[in-house]
Amino acid sequence: MQAVAEPIAPEAAFYVEGFESFQQSLTRSEPEFVSTVRRAGIERFAEVGFPTIRQEEWRATNVAAIARAGFPAASTAASASGVDEATIDKLSFAGTDRLVFVNGFFAPEFSRLGTLPQSATLGSLPEGWEALPKVVREHLGRHATAESHPFAALNAAYFRTGAFLHLAQGTVLERPVHLLFLATQAESANFPRNLIVAETNSQATVIENYVGLGEVPYFTCPVTEVVVGDNAHLDHYKVQSETQEAFHVAVQQSYQGRACQLRSHSITLGGGLVRNDLGGVLDAEGSDLTLNGLYLATGRQHIDNHMRVDHAKPHCTSHELYKGVLEGHARTVFNGLIYVHPDAQKTDAKQSNQNLLLSPDAIANSNPQLEIFADDVRCTHGSTVGQLDDDAIFYLRSRGIGKEAARSLLTYAFASELVAGIRVDALRAELEEFLFHRLPKGEVVRQAI
Repeated sequence: MQAVAEPIAPEAAFYVEGFESFQQSLTRSEPEFVSTVRRAGIERFAEVGFPTIRQEEWRATNVAAIARAGFPAASTAASASGVDEATIDKLSFAGTDRLVFVNGFFAPEFSRLGTLPQSATLGSLPEGWEALPKVVREHLGRHATAESHPFAALNAAYFRTGAFLHLAQGTVLERPVHLLFLATQAESANFPRNLIVAETNSQATVIENYVGLGEVPYFTCPVTEVVVGDNAHLDHYKVQSETQEAFHVAVQQSYQGRACQLRSHSITLGGGLVRNDLGGVLDAEGSDLTLNGLYLATGRQHIDNHMRVDHAKPHCTSHELYKGVLEGHARTVFNGLIYVHPDAQKTDAKQSNQNLLLSPDAIANSNPQLEIFADDVRCTHGSTVGQLDDDAIFYLRSRGIGKEAARSLLTYAFASELVAGIRVDALRAELEEFLFHRLPKGEVVRQAI
């Protein structure tokens, strides 16, 4: 590997120079198309390095702490991590099929799959490219490209494994799929790579779940590519509840065919510095995309959600609703772009970001955007940043509810709109419990609702 050329920051050299030794640590041979994705990733990262606040897309989120730390790829698999079955069971959702990954390694000993249709393939990504090489070759690195995002490039170079789900034409999964990514190793980096492909007329629900154990610093850098075929329906939930010492920078990119539906929900509960980049391409008539999100920020958490939805073809719809609850000295960023291409007539797109500030020291930055190059569309966007309504608090207090409980009840009402829209009962119940425990006087809120 050639030396890093100026003006690449010296911190990028840590990953560029360590790439060869990382490749040698991989325990299985890879197809040439996977090696091509890796080479493209490290070459691109060597070219661009880590983003800085001088770049417009990153001016509100400083990742210098990640660059300085130089987190090496995690080396501790589940068998040597101290994780046991009881721990995994506590983190699992009832009624789901489960794939578990610990510190970037697949953990088949903790994974639990029921009886799947023969037309469904579910397992680790290396198992996927061995079973269905044509599918993986067609989609791996084609949607979340190394060219499009510096952290997608870094992930492409350093991923060990991730989840692979393929649904052949007409396949319907009755049970949700739970992808659990657990981090336990301090001062290390995990690079999960997930590929979900739902072919024509298929249907499934996927929960992508990131959890950290122990208040230790580490770095999670996942990439998820989602492909939804004609008339297919996919519900996707990403739940991130890592420790507040953790760094989490994620890329999710979806591609949709004709008359299909993708509902993707992002729930951010943890992490010290979090950046979620989500993109969607509606590339055939009649496709529908929902991107919803809820983020709860406290202390000195920094949470950044960046979205771009490309309406490339006519008669497509997209809906985005992101809500944030901020307290302490938390900082959040919302940057959403709906891009309507010239051929995308009859587009119907809505984008909304709403933020609730519970502390005078919390700051929410919101920047919804529209770029429209078609003349027959219906597009709206808007954002709000505000505090709890004093009149509503007074109304509740006049009916015997204490001030703290009244504030918590109104906060719950603000957040519950998105929680109520979750169609997986076990996940919805867990998020409701999280809110009850997070909010002061949560038991009063529980009784009131």
